Amino acid sequence: MQNSVGKILIVDDEEKLRSLLSRVISLEGFEVSEAPNAKIALKKIEQNEIDVVICDVKLPDATGIELCRQLKTISPLSEIIMLTAYGNIADGVQSIKNGAFDYIIKGDDNEKIIPLLHRALDKVRLQHRIAQLEKQVGRQYNFETILGKSPSIALSIELAKKVSSSDATVLLTGETGTGKEVFAQSIHYASSRRSKALVAVNCTAISKDLLESELFGYKAGAFTGATKDKKGLLEEAHEGTLFLDEIGEMQLELQAKLLRVLENGEFIALGDTKTKKVNVRIIAATNRDLQIEIKEGKFRQDLFYRLAVFQIELPALRDRMKDVPILAETFLKTFAAKTNKRISSIDAAAIQKLQQHNYPGNIRELKNIIERAVILCSGETISVEDLPVELQIAVSSTEANSLSAFDLASAENYTS
Repeated sequence: MQNSVGKILIVDDEEKLRSLLSRVISLEGFEVSEAPNAKIALKKIEQNEIDVVICDVKLPDATGIELCRQLKTISPLSEIIMLTAYGNIADGVQSIKNGAFDYIIKGDDNEKIIPLLHRALDKVRLQHRIAQLEKQVGRQYNFETILGKSPSIALSIELAKKVSSSDATVLLTGETGTGKEVFAQSIHYASSRRSKALVAVNCTAISKDLLESELFGYKAGAFTGATKDKKGLLEEAHEGTLFLDEIGEMQLELQAKLLRVLENGEFIALGDTKTKKVNVRIIAATNRDLQIEIKEGKFRQDLFYRLAVFQIELPALRDRMKDVPILAETFLKTFAAKTNKRISSIDAAAIQKLQQHNYPGNIRELKNIIERAVILCSGETISVEDLPVELQIAVSSTEANSLSAFDLASAENYTS
């Protein structure tokens, strides 16, 4: 909400009541406008940012219940307080079911209107703050933040964009450090589930014995130390997304239980006898070749087919070397800001060395190299001397061939 002054709209066909409420509310510092019917009220809502609408249940051209539904469609973050007579309390209750904040009885509850307005405004401000934070998160985790223009990464991004609008299960494959978690975040925040939770769990970071209880939760007494019921990560991700990183590490018994969730959305918490339902999208990631794992009996084939409804392979950094400069420059800006250093560039020789490296650790390794270089750099430009020793002495295949030819020629001249 841009303005700290609450904007109030009073909708009632009784002019005297509108004027009375308007004076009372204006004296509290609110900005007040009026409308005698639903048609004018809707026009004002469309043209202005209204925080709270005070509306009569009975209007000349609509009921307050109908208007409440329409107002919430046009301005979902606005709150509505219904005015009702003694005989129409049921309508006030029905309005709340349609999204109204509360209702007051005409004439009898005038002293309650200001405290009620303040409570409604508190909710409006909170909703605007949440919406603002969601936009910030959306900007932080979107496909525009995935850097690179090489054909291989462009294809991965395009596939991820296409699948994000669906509820399909996604399997992200590729070497460690290729950005699988960033892709999972971008898919979630581009989906219809963006306002719900994205719950991430690394299957290697939790012991096999604890992973089941973390995923499915447990009842009190399910095992030693389980003193109270605990909701699992599946329930935490209800209506959102569950990201299972390194899914290839999951034990077979747990794979069978995950398969049931994927098939019908059902699971049973540890120590419980009742089946629970959950609506959750699964995004899984692995650096293993699951087809090999299946042949070796380490991964269930039926689970693989459920997970790989839509599979996206993320390329290794060595297969997209043209993207190294833009990635390095981006990491430079980040770490220079964090360390308060005025480092603005990486010189051409250092870029060349960076592009000659094989990067077994992929993007994560490049990020670490740039962070280290920023710490070591004493000027405004990162040079070869700021890079790790193994990068400084590395030579490209072209340079190696030239050196070999030179050495061979020198040897021939020496022996002749």
